[in-house]
Amino acid sequence: MSDQKPELDQEMPLVSHLTELRTRLLRCVAAIFLIFACLFYFAQKIYTLVSAPLRQYLPEGATMIATDVASPFLTPFKLTMVVALFLAMPVILHQVWGFIAPGLYKHEKRIAMPLLVSSILLFYAGMAFAYFLVFPLIFHFFASVTPEGVSMMTDISSYLDFVMTLFFAFGVAFEIPVAVVLLIWIGVVNVEYLKRIRPYVIIGCFVVGMILTPPDIFSQTLLAVPMWLLFEVGLLFGSMIRKRGDHPEDEAGDSSEPPQPPAPLS
Repeated sequence: MSDQKPELDQEMPLVSHLTELRTRLLRCVAAIFLIFACLFYFAQKIYTLVSAPLRQYLPEGATMIATDVASPFLTPFKLTMVVALFLAMPVILHQVWGFIAPGLYKHEKRIAMPLLVSSILLFYAGMAFAYFLVFPLIFHFFASVTPEGVSMMTDISSYLDFVMTLFFAFGVAFEIPVAVVLLIWIGVVNVEYLKRIRPYVIIGCFVVGMILTPPDIFSQTLLAVPMWLLFEVGLLFGSMIRKRGDHPEDEAGDSSEPPQPPAPLS
């Protein structure tokens, strides 16, 4: 029976939980600032790298501009902080795992740990997809539709806000397999239902692609098709697991104490 219950199946005081949570949050913050301290010296180069997809499509002789006095310093500073947060995600997830793992059954850990790891890998993959494939298409389109007599000279702060939004959007979009598996695992939906609504999902992928990309069918398809394929991947892995509660060890009646015999009749 010991394999059918959480490894640390004992009650902890609320103060102990809060103390552990504070400790793990402090470790996450420390990891972020440590990475930031190491990257701060390269802040200008990091911004140069991130702005490369736009700068290659600027008209000859045009450059990016800074309209605020402090933008040349604050914009690379903010970008470096965001990069430090992204790079610290493995540490953050490790702390999250350390906090929730003692309350999970062993079979739940076999599912939860791959989900945690795959979520960060998929988020990185979504950002890479945006940087190497989507950004060149978007900025080439914007440069090609610039009206005659207008010089395309983008503000560095506005550019950072734009690309950070797209990075986050594509990173979240690539979490579709994890979301599908979680929904199936906790019993919100089942594989048969998701298969029935597949046509609506495909339409939704193209709607999202239309919103996040320029108004041309090629770039919309470039986002919508991967989202649809990721949905199918989620269905594939979701069909391999049983929803939470189907395991005998998840039943409410399964406790570590043996059942008590009925009281004798008087």
